[in-house]
Amino acid sequence: MINPFAYRTAGYAVGALSSLAKANFRYHGEKNIPEGSLVFAVNHFTRIETLFLPYIINRVTGKTVWSLADYSLFTGGFGTVLEKLGALSNKNPDRDRLIVKTLLTGEAAWIVFPEGRMVKNKKVYRADGKNEARFMILSKGGMHPPHTGAATIGLRTEFYRRRLRLMQENNPEEASRLQGMFEIESLHPVMNTETFIVPVNITYNPMRGRENNINRLAELFLGEVSDRIAEEIMMEGNMLLSGVDVDIRFGEPVRPGGYLKSKSVYADMSANRPIDFDDPIPSRPMLRKISRRIMGRYMSAIYRMTTVNHDHILATLLKYFPRMTVDEKDLKRRAYLAIATIDYQKMGIFRHDSFSQNQISLLTDDPYDRIRDFITLAKEKGVIEDKDGVLVKAFDFEKTHDFHQIRIENPIAVAANEIEPLDDLQEKIKAIAIQPALRIRFMIRRHLLNKTSMDFEKDYFENAKDGESKPKNVGAPFLLQKEASKGVKTRNSGSMGILLIHGYMAAPLEVRALGEHLASKGYRVFVPRLKGHGTSPDDLAGCTFVQWIDSVAEGYGILSNLCSSVAVGGFSFGAGLALDLSTRVNDIKGVFAISAPMKLQDFSARFIPAINFWNSLMKKINLTRAGKQFVDNNPENPHINYFRNPLSSVLEMGRLMNALEPRLEKITIPALIIQSFQDPVVNYEGAMKIFARLSSEDKEYLLVNTARHGIINGEGSKRIFTAVEGFLQKLDADHI
Repeated sequence: MINPFAYRTAGYAVGALSSLAKANFRYHGEKNIPEGSLVFAVNHFTRIETLFLPYIINRVTGKTVWSLADYSLFTGGFGTVLEKLGALSNKNPDRDRLIVKTLLTGEAAWIVFPEGRMVKNKKVYRADGKNEARFMILSKGGMHPPHTGAATIGLRTEFYRRRLRLMQENNPEEASRLQGMFEIESLHPVMNTETFIVPVNITYNPMRGRENNINRLAELFLGEVSDRIAEEIMMEGNMLLSGVDVDIRFGEPVRPGGYLKSKSVYADMSANRPIDFDDPIPSRPMLRKISRRIMGRYMSAIYRMTTVNHDHILATLLKYFPRMTVDEKDLKRRAYLAIATIDYQKMGIFRHDSFSQNQISLLTDDPYDRIRDFITLAKEKGVIEDKDGVLVKAFDFEKTHDFHQIRIENPIAVAANEIEPLDDLQEKIKAIAIQPALRIRFMIRRHLLNKTSMDFEKDYFENAKDGESKPKNVGAPFLLQKEASKGVKTRNSGSMGILLIHGYMAAPLEVRALGEHLASKGYRVFVPRLKGHGTSPDDLAGCTFVQWIDSVAEGYGILSNLCSSVAVGGFSFGAGLALDLSTRVNDIKGVFAISAPMKLQDFSARFIPAINFWNSLMKKINLTRAGKQFVDNNPENPHINYFRNPLSSVLEMGRLMNALEPRLEKITIPALIIQSFQDPVVNYEGAMKIFARLSSEDKEYLLVNTARHGIINGEGSKRIFTAVEGFLQKLDADHI
């Protein structure tokens, strides 16, 4: 038996260690854990599970949790630690009797790893039989099926629970003997519960392993460790210290008792003769068959609950990619399609939380370095090689590694292996991997055009208000692809796309006249709708500047997959967003900014009173978002702009422009800055500051003298159109 005091002490130590670790443990599906005697069947990839999982499940359920562990680990100091944590060697001669006893009495729940030892390569083969899912696992010793231990334990516990019920009624003497054999003080709680097997999946994101100081600490406290233990400490110590996400999913429980309906099994349960724990019984072959069926059920559930992440997608794309050369932009496009267009929910596949974000940044600057980190790791591990600037696939994914070193030597292959059992997802990713590059670009622009249109339709339907919202044509995003007028020389301008961005509290219609002028010269023009615009002020009030950046990025995604080159420009706050995109994306040909504010302080009377009011209000009530949420707006274009200005959005606009200011020096592409000296909304000095901060050698500043902010519409707008057209024609000529 396990020493309860040592168990609690070790649990406190693990709890303290978990609070120091940077690993982010996230639990899902806790509601699936029933009341009763519990066996948790868990996939096994790291020693972290053995150390931390009992503590975590104890926190979730309040139950004492013990676990089975491989006998080879019970040597030296590490074995002592495991014993104190409630681990029991799988070679212990009293193993099954002890587990069944504690499940019957409710003393403890148990963790069982049906894969046996850790599956470090994540190589699990699946072959569907007629009535059950069959799995084969590739491990150090070769191929083997998962163990049926969890199923056997669950069946044996329910066999004796039901036999006790039957004997209590029909043979009290045998019931008393069984009660003594399992050291049961009271039969009542035993009779009024049931055993459940709860499938559990643990997924790590990312999987990284490098040398670390934990190796030396382990030798200090545990003595000399084997190469195997050293690899585990290196890999898992780094994961704990680097802030890995650990997603723990509890699946729907399996009831072993529901399988005990065979006549032969019932005959043994109800037999009046004494049956000792390990006595051979006639129904044993049937129970073994049932245990394999149950095992197939919970193993299928375990692998089905894998939390799919970016590394899984990228590794699988690389695995199925038919060509040897790998273009980084092309890989980004395929990753975007695999994440944004596959219906994971419909397939019942779980996704990492990062998938819930808009993935459009994969097509622009990859701000979280998901693609860059993957490629860097792939180079480091020899999966791809850089040959004179060309990435070349250099690894056969069917190649075998040393079992205990693969997590260090090739985590890319491990990531690809981990989602192999998800057959339907494999087919979807493979279909994307083998498509020609031109087809991928077509698929992306078609998806994004549909998405931007449907997003507007949805937002308008949910947020439009009678008497306040404008007609749909005001807010709808649009793509212009007009042919050049007769006799107009376009200098091959059709090869360049123009991303044109409207201003704050406005809508795409605001820039339509400029867009149509450029389209008439042969350019393809896309005007995105900034999130929260073209619907209602209340919709805008709930938006963040990140969503506006994403709206612009989606427009760029459309044009960059439609045209050979892209220039970007905008009006007012849209000009700020155009400049922001130019700091993020390397292959934009040029940028033009019309009436762009440097920061909120550059706005005149229209916005500054709102800011002052909001700041004073926050000081008075010591809250960041309270009280009056809107101020009145008197726009130049009442058929386009909102009449109410949400103060929360003013703050978001300020955050974006404050973040943009120090990054303006990153812009080195040709730039055109246009500003009106008498602009009543934007101070012209802000535009001069923008011009001065740009690092572009080829840059122009045009100052006009119009007493309006909206210089792209109405009187004088033709001059602005001509200036923008001339700038773009020069870019187009340089492109040729």
